[in-house]
Amino acid sequence: MSICDDTLLCNFPKCRAKLSAFAWVTACSHVFCDQHGSEKFSRSPVICPACSSALSGKLDVVRMELSPSEEYKAMVLTGLRPDIVLDISSRALAFWSYQVHQERIYQEYSLSRAESQLKQMEKFLTQQNQSREMELTALKGEIASLKKMMDEYKRNYSEMSEKLMQRNRQYQKLQGLYDSLRMRSMVVGAGGRHTEQQMGHQDYNADNNAGVAQHATPQRSPPFLSLGPEGDGRFLSTVEADGGKTFFQFSSPGRDKCRPFIRKH
Repeated sequence: MSICDDTLLCNFPKCRAKLSAFAWVTACSHVFCDQHGSEKFSRSPVICPACSSALSGKLDVVRMELSPSEEYKAMVLTGLRPDIVLDISSRALAFWSYQVHQERIYQEYSLSRAESQLKQMEKFLTQQNQSREMELTALKGEIASLKKMMDEYKRNYSEMSEKLMQRNRQYQKLQGLYDSLRMRSMVVGAGGRHTEQQMGHQDYNADNNAGVAQHATPQRSPPFLSLGPEGDGRFLSTVEADGGKTFFQFSSPGRDKCRPFIRKH
């Protein structure tokens, strides 16, 4: 803020607002906005919020109009001697220069504080960059090792794929041989079964033909004639013709052979 600027700032530490309309001016050359001045200077004892000076005098704190009317300007210094007017003007200019000086000191303080914060941030940023560079270097090393491992895996994969292709070709050859042998065994088995079926059909037909012949020519039994006056002789003669023996010649087992089976009591 230059000496020609027409705007003052509130000296309250947390306000720093531009002053307009009314302001509170203290004997210790500080100025406050209407809000904070009314709040702070309405209490007793009155203490300056900027420098903590006691303001016990009647004119130590004055509420001033910053944009006075033309009538006020025409009458406020009217009738005063020129030395008094010059004294009043010099004091008013001293107050203004003090405010400018305080503002410059405040801005320098703010600048130094910002520079210190900037240096701290730069230091922190440098440390972070160094740590990130170290991490980046470690990651680059890991990437290089992983690339080597990947190349080795690719080489192993290519070797295994070639071996797998060879095994597949061998498997296809063996599968073809197996299929051909299987088809050959199926053909041989089918021919043998066909031959066995033909032989079975021939045997079955032969048995059926023999059975039909047997049924067609049944075996004759010896004729038994009815007994009559000459019946016995005809019966016996028929038996003799067939067996060569008479009926009464078929004797039962001898008694001597049955004796061993008789238990003695």
